[in-house]
Amino acid sequence: MKSLYSFIYFKLLKWKIIGDFPADLKKYMIIAVPHTSWHDFYIGLLLRKIKNTPINFIGKKELFKGVLGWYLRQVGGVSLDRTPGQNKVQTIAKLFDTHEELRLSLAPEGTRKKVDVWKTGFYYIAKEANVPIVMVTFDFGKKQNKISEPFYPTDNMEADFKFMHAFFKDVVGKVPEYSFNND
Repeated sequence: MKSLYSFIYFKLLKWKIIGDFPADLKKYMIIAVPHTSWHDFYIGLLLRKIKNTPINFIGKKELFKGVLGWYLRQVGGVSLDRTPGQNKVQTIAKLFDTHEELRLSLAPEGTRKKVDVWKTGFYYIAKEANVPIVMVTFDFGKKQNKISEPFYPTDNMEADFKFMHAFFKDVVGKVPEYSFNND
């Protein structure tokens, strides 16, 4: 199957991969930017299959019903109860304690629409779980996924976000006008 995924990704879609997921780490956060379209989903699925790296993602529990729920669990989905009053950061961070291996992907924009400021949950989850952040571009302009080295958040959130924003500078999403650009 890997050859089929590679054929689709490299030959049909003409994408390329720069970098690699850390082979020596079994637990980390992945932030994928920009998240502007549903097309990001299948590009992400192809990327993880080609790199042979299991990657999970969070979805609202309402999506995990019936056939769709079965499919989402098969491709790494983890349901999240979004009932108000819960500490979602702590709930998600605890997932790292209950799994021997967990690479959790989130979109810091929190939506596929244009945003000027990232949500901070992924950052606090990584700090709470004591795991690094791996950054992945979804650059439809250059047709590439660029994968960063693991980044360990410090106690200087402003500097950390400046560093992460720089990694995604000039990356163009499937819907260019929704791309994140924090100058």
